Amino acid sequence: MGSTEAKDSSNPARKLLGFGFWVQGFRCFPWMAVNFFLKDGIKVDPSTLQLLQNSANIPMVGKPLYGVVSDAVYIRGQHRVPYIAIGAFLQAVSWIAIAILPTSKISIITMSTYLLLSNLGASIVEVAHDAIVAESGKQPANNGSKGGSQPPSSTSELQSFVWMASSLGGVLGNLVGGVAISRFSPQHMFLVFGLLLTLQFFITIAVRESSLNLPKSPANVGIRKQLSELGATLRKPKIAYSIAWFAGSYAVIPALTGTMFFYQTQHLHVDSSVLGISKVFGQAANLAWSVVYNRRLKSVPPRQLISAIQATMAAFMLSDALFVRGFYRTMGLPDSVYVVISSGLLEVLYFFKILPFNILMAQLCPAGCEGSLMAFVASSIAFAFIVSGYLGVALASYVGISENDFSGFPLGLLIQAACTLLPLAWASWIADPPKPKSRTKSF
Repeated sequence: MGSTEAKDSSNPARKLLGFGFWVQGFRCFPWMAVNFFLKDGIKVDPSTLQLLQNSANIPMVGKPLYGVVSDAVYIRGQHRVPYIAIGAFLQAVSWIAIAILPTSKISIITMSTYLLLSNLGASIVEVAHDAIVAESGKQPANNGSKGGSQPPSSTSELQSFVWMASSLGGVLGNLVGGVAISRFSPQHMFLVFGLLLTLQFFITIAVRESSLNLPKSPANVGIRKQLSELGATLRKPKIAYSIAWFAGSYAVIPALTGTMFFYQTQHLHVDSSVLGISKVFGQAANLAWSVVYNRRLKSVPPRQLISAIQATMAAFMLSDALFVRGFYRTMGLPDSVYVVISSGLLEVLYFFKILPFNILMAQLCPAGCEGSLMAFVASSIAFAFIVSGYLGVALASYVGISENDFSGFPLGLLIQAACTLLPLAWASWIADPPKPKSRTKSF
């Protein structure tokens, strides 16, 4: 009876998180249109495209600040739901503004400004979502035992649930986006997503945070105190070294996503629907990953699992180098088939590591600092991706890649693969998960 009550009480949280993470995954729908709009509408080159893509993520670096504020500052007695509503509102305003502006008045600066505003809203939403997930995993177990928190399996199940919701949103967003981009203007796609965010805003403001059954914590503890607690948490060696490794494992990889996008669309003339199917394939793999992890891999040590994913990423990059050299084409494999399978998988492999790592951080995180720590982790990842993107621009310039010359692309991919293997040399920095507390048996 007790377990049924606990499950029922978590339903509002699951509904809020499920829809929120689904919308978060669906963000790929307008972003696919952004890439084509920048390439075909504003006529940017590969390096400029990649710079804009990564610079738009700058608001993500501020996640620790948003996390500290949401942990410390309550709005009408709530400190998670209001921030989700604020973030959804900012995103809706930015996408609808881009949609209704005349195309002739949209410049790189205008587009960048609204993309920055959108990502600011998205980062605020993500911080609140991640904090709810982390807090829900620390609820007192309602199973008749005295005290204690949810076992690690409960944390991993909720993480897998929201991961699946995000993946489903990504599958639908890429599937519909790949078709829509060839039939509708990018601004129509921006408008659709803006209206979806408006719906999320109104759904969110109708939710009372008390219905989410989150652990009680003192309200308005103060930003200074929360910063102090975050600083103390980050000084814990297990947490500090793990985050340093994780961020570094992304930052040292020079991303060549903009170059690959131009290579596929300009040089190979791959249709936009194929790129959409590729991303759908990747998101389907992402969804399958959450299921497989929850059922088979959650007992595998995080260090071992994350290192294996890192090595697999390098293998796919080596495969891309062979692809650009035409190796698979000589074997009779069509370019479109390779793009769908390999490109789709490599894109999501970057994110496979996040699921086990977030679960590890939730287990290591002290109570009361969930929002701040998870926001710091997300910020570190975002900053690492920005560094990775800028390194990719430098690498593309070094090997002589341009909009019409991809002769240096295979060498760039080989260098990228070598850089991806580098972090394995210090994988020992990834902490072991805490051992579960023994439970007192009652007779």
